[in-house]
Amino acid sequence: MPEYLAPGVFIEEIERGPRPIEGVATSTAAFLGETLRGPRLPRLVTSYGEYVRYFGDIFHQSKYMPYAVRAFFDNGGRRCFITRITGADAGTAERVLGDVTITALGPGESYNQVWVRILPGTTRDGNGDPIGFRLRLDYWAEPQHVPDDADSIDTAPVLPTVSEDFDDLSIDPASPSYFAKRINNFSSVLAEVAAPEGAAIPQPAAERLDGGSDGGAVIPAGFDGDPDPNRPTGLAALDLDQFRSVAIVYAPGCDYATANLVVAHCDRNRFRIAVVDALPDQASAQAIAPRDQVTDSRYGAFYYPWIYVSDPRSGMRKKIPPGGAVCGIYARSDITRGVFKSPANEVIAGAIDLEYDINQRTQEVLNPQGANAIRRFPGRGIRVWGARTMSSDPLWKYVSVRRLFIFLEASIYNSTQWVVFEPNDTRLWARVKQTVTLFLRSQWREGALFGDKEEEAFSVAVGRDTMTEQEILNGMLVIEIGIAPVRPAEFVIFRIFQKTQEAKS
Repeated sequence: MPEYLAPGVFIEEIERGPRPIEGVATSTAAFLGETLRGPRLPRLVTSYGEYVRYFGDIFHQSKYMPYAVRAFFDNGGRRCFITRITGADAGTAERVLGDVTITALGPGESYNQVWVRILPGTTRDGNGDPIGFRLRLDYWAEPQHVPDDADSIDTAPVLPTVSEDFDDLSIDPASPSYFAKRINNFSSVLAEVAAPEGAAIPQPAAERLDGGSDGGAVIPAGFDGDPDPNRPTGLAALDLDQFRSVAIVYAPGCDYATANLVVAHCDRNRFRIAVVDALPDQASAQAIAPRDQVTDSRYGAFYYPWIYVSDPRSGMRKKIPPGGAVCGIYARSDITRGVFKSPANEVIAGAIDLEYDINQRTQEVLNPQGANAIRRFPGRGIRVWGARTMSSDPLWKYVSVRRLFIFLEASIYNSTQWVVFEPNDTRLWARVKQTVTLFLRSQWREGALFGDKEEEAFSVAVGRDTMTEQEILNGMLVIEIGIAPVRPAEFVIFRIFQKTQEAKS
């Protein structure tokens, strides 16, 4: 209670009634895999152009990250965290110029193609002396285009792929132009800068970064990553709170050992679903058995076959895994219809052909195994024609049901944290029940829940029917929520009969 010690008029703000539950985002994806360059800490990109700027697009033919990201955005994706995976012994390029150390933003041989130049700052003081220094970074994606010396940088026949220019930088930490404030923390897409306390303003110099290496081959265990809180990587990084908005996890073109790690991550997290590609060159539908090769999980969905797209650089046909496009369709379906709508019977934008054509008889083999087919239909294009998870449990057979429960559980979990440590009495029980009821009512009205009446669609119970005296004494609040989800019309059957005209008497 407020304390009043003098006469007067006082206004108090109090809370009564339910608190609103805000629906969580379900369309944010995380892609894991090898890239040409870039940081290993997950980085949010909102367009394919932004991905290219940070991670590059030229890459080995057997790596599919750029193609998957492009397919994601072409098919309606909006937000994607790129989680770069590298070999354990990959080296990071750097260069020391005076008291300043310039370090590449991530490991990789590609960063050896960065020229670093320190120049006098443009702004001058009253004596005509520069007040700071200028840092220029120039990167060429093709090694043969990198100038041999600093004098030929500005006259090189091929312009840099990425150029960054930071002017009037200061060594003073108290200055608004302090180099760490201006350059680090992803302000630069190429490098970070460090200098000891009391360092002198660096003198003009020009050198290439050196020491970057790609390391050995990436093994499946490399996707698990390092949980180091300062430099987390891989799936371990996605466990951090700052990335909890991720709802879809995908590793483009990975083997089944890696796919198992991704699915296991989603199983542990409980608020995410994994998209898994079939392996390429799988001509026999009988060999496509997701539950025999990947974990039987309600938190994973499997897609077959691979698709052909037009390579954005060469225009040639390029065979890529379908998962990137599928993740984009998840996002598009969520935005246009809702998470309760199955992400199926949707055209794959950018797909020009299929690795293998799937007919009705082939899908009759795939569908019971939990393999979602991608099919071509005359006059209707190439479409995702499956909506099942990899689970053998009939209750969790459909992707839309699994993702609807993820959405509801995550929304309720995030928006009811205020309940913890509140007095556990009937007033709290009533308020929590009303809070959850209003949220589920709105979902029912939008078509996410099945039933003509509210009581058919959901139920919320809290009180002495859901808690024993022992549980109440132990500080437990138990709420039981029943939900009737809508399921997709997977088999549409029209029964047509011939009606005979009877003679009139």
